[in-house]
Amino acid sequence: MKKIAGILILLAALGGTEAEAQTVLRELTVRGRRPLAETGVLRTPIDSAALKQNIALSMADVLGFNSSLFVKNYGRATLSTVSFRGTSAGHTQVTWNGMPVNNPTIGSTDFSTIPAYFIDRASLLHGNSSLGTTSGGLGGLVQLASEPVKTDGFSLQYVQGAGSFSTFDEYLRASYGGERWRSSTRVVLSSSANDYTYTNHDKKENIYDSDHNIVGGYHPRERNRSGAFRDFHALQDVYYRGSSNTAGASIWYLNSRRELPMLTTDYGDARDFSNVQREQTLRAVASWKHFATSATTELRAGYIHTTARYDYSRDNGSGTLVAMTRSRSIINSFYGHAGGEYRFPFNLSVEVAADLKQHRVRSYDDKIETPAAAPAAIGYNVERSEFSAAVTARWRPVPRAGVAAIVREEANAGKWSPVMPALMLDAILWPRIGLSARASVARNYRYPAINDLYFMPGGNPDLRPEKGFSYDAGLELSGIRGTGWDVTAAASWFDSYIDDWILWLPTLKGFFSPRNVLSVHAYGLEARATAGWLPGRHWSLKASASASWTPSVNTGQPQSDADRSIGKQLPYVPRRSASASLRVEWRSWAFLYKWNSYSRRYTMSDNDVTLSGSLPAYYMSNVEIEKNIRFKPCGLSFKLAVNNLFNEEYLSVLSRPMPGINFEFFVGVSL
Repeated sequence: MKKIAGILILLAALGGTEAEAQTVLRELTVRGRRPLAETGVLRTPIDSAALKQNIALSMADVLGFNSSLFVKNYGRATLSTVSFRGTSAGHTQVTWNGMPVNNPTIGSTDFSTIPAYFIDRASLLHGNSSLGTTSGGLGGLVQLASEPVKTDGFSLQYVQGAGSFSTFDEYLRASYGGERWRSSTRVVLSSSANDYTYTNHDKKENIYDSDHNIVGGYHPRERNRSGAFRDFHALQDVYYRGSSNTAGASIWYLNSRRELPMLTTDYGDARDFSNVQREQTLRAVASWKHFATSATTELRAGYIHTTARYDYSRDNGSGTLVAMTRSRSIINSFYGHAGGEYRFPFNLSVEVAADLKQHRVRSYDDKIETPAAAPAAIGYNVERSEFSAAVTARWRPVPRAGVAAIVREEANAGKWSPVMPALMLDAILWPRIGLSARASVARNYRYPAINDLYFMPGGNPDLRPEKGFSYDAGLELSGIRGTGWDVTAAASWFDSYIDDWILWLPTLKGFFSPRNVLSVHAYGLEARATAGWLPGRHWSLKASASASWTPSVNTGQPQSDADRSIGKQLPYVPRRSASASLRVEWRSWAFLYKWNSYSRRYTMSDNDVTLSGSLPAYYMSNVEIEKNIRFKPCGLSFKLAVNNLFNEEYLSVLSRPMPGINFEFFVGVSL
């Protein structure tokens, strides 16, 4: 056991008093072993400062610049998904305050609709580490949470942002912290015309001479058409803390209206059509925990309601817009959890958990449906129950080594999955510098999403669950520190085999339908590192970096004689991704530089690079400059954010242009 001098100096530099420093000196220690609950777990925490950089950030932005996950954007303020380790977005599970929030119809989560300012704590569980929380995370799990306010008494904060493309962001938070009760109310409003310009490389204009001969050509500059959006979020948190019990409740409301921009291949006039998606979502979750000397008991209940409307209209030739599609979906999801952890002598603990989810989904086209029509003819009305139970045993026979075993069983719509086991090991190799090793092996299953089974037309009720077997191993360095500096680092190798991968393929009837067609071998390396340094009395520097190499190869059987996809990288899965950031603070000034990159992504399963068969690699740089002015009883902050600093031309998804360099300025007042 030894004192952490570096942390003490850091706290003092950030404004802690001498009395506070002495308290920290008494309480913070480093022990040469990992917490029992983290035995064998590969967890990447997201820096809390990254979550509060500015109110314009979504969790898609945060994860893109603070991890090596692949963030797939369909355009600014449109669908954004994330994926681990060469898998798909549907293989990434997401929880908020312990409640699963993946959309049951598509099986994934849109991170562009999650404001980073609503998240106080975020972490990534890679691969097998997710099985202790939930099944289906063949790639991993993203854990998001809001937390009680840290300060006592009443506080108020308001931030106004204005930027390029007529973008306006507003953030308001009112908080109260007492001895037993704590409350927080947050509101975010974001809107933008989103009419940025870009060079359309999918079109080419000819240059003619006086005799109408083509003498050259150029790619035209165009404006993002029909891309305006308006998002409103409100979040209410209430927490109670007693001597042996804690309780909390959170309610999150989203009201979103987003126009879907025209593709780079569209030649029509934006005034000739309307393409709008509206969503209203209410998420509510409540939890209770009881702490005893040798046991912890937890109950949690949640509810999610989503109403999504998609309307597409076109000019019928007379100047009148006529509805072509009026798609509607109504989703009600109920969630319950009960669990307990029991601690025994000799560093042994057993955790038991059971989860129950009930989804009620109705999907239809309002333009087609009439009171006399049968809903099943043009959509579906489905109820599905999901039950999952897990037992986790953790044992640390010696202070420097531990083992954990997980057995999970799941039933989906009355069909039981095979047992999902996992074995995890870790060991402290060199306590002085915090060098540890970990390894795991597990089997996992993911059931098809509701749209995979019942979407009209094309759903396939005979789909089998996707099943994966994977193992990983890695090293972690957490104890290199000196006077005013510290370094942490981690590296992991993973190897996964996923069978019955679901893929939507065209049919002879003119629509797409999902089938279990792929076997995928995904493997590679992940690495991350952070460093902090206090070079002087008023200076602080913090740097972080992450990188991954993730080949994800189709090893299945050819679907036809013309199938050339076997042995090729999966579409839209980069082999390499990386991110880095540097934050420098001096007195009341702060400078932040963020960078990320993705390698070439193929858009076709045979990796053909002709025409539009691939998207080139790109490198993205953002910077922020902030000034804080503090005086009683208020504080002021001013921030300038520059996105896409070097005006990079890039695409994340084919035919979906992204904006060039753009700016946003923020003014904040806190009481």
